Amino acid sequence: MLHSKLQALPKLGEGKRGEEGHLGYLLRQANVAFRGSVERALSDLDITLPQYVVLTMVRAYPKISNADLARLSLLTPQTVSVIVGNLKRAGMLRSEPHPIHGRIQTLSITREGEKILSRCRQRVAPLEDRLTAAMSTGERKLIRRWLVSVAVACTQSERE
Repeated sequence: MLHSKLQALPKLGEGKRGEEGHLGYLLRQANVAFRGSVERALSDLDITLPQYVVLTMVRAYPKISNADLARLSLLTPQTVSVIVGNLKRAGMLRSEPHPIHGRIQTLSITREGEKILSRCRQRVAPLEDRLTAAMSTGERKLIRRWLVSVAVACTQSERE
């Protein structure tokens, strides 16, 4: 009897899971859905999404330290340390002492890391394109600007 009175859960895109939903929830819903699609796309390459993020950031910012990498990749320093260790053992990253601050290690991507990152990008690019396929260039710019402003606003409110 109780079961028949329970309300059916809304499908993706309906009710609070749709345009009536809270923005924070909708951001999380979109993030979880996108993350899952990327993880599935990379699974047979034996690369996780956090490893892909680390390789991407080291490629974009060569000679980066673990601490700066943690800040840029939105991962904890402990997680970055584990990921970097695994990627170094796999021959995808290398480290060397900072030229001025010898105790700080800087990271660079290796040729092997470049190869796997290229394969990952081939898989992830169509997923990212799908996110904005129905949008104009102006709408894409607006969405990017809005997402950055959300991150900036939330970070500023934490510091105050």
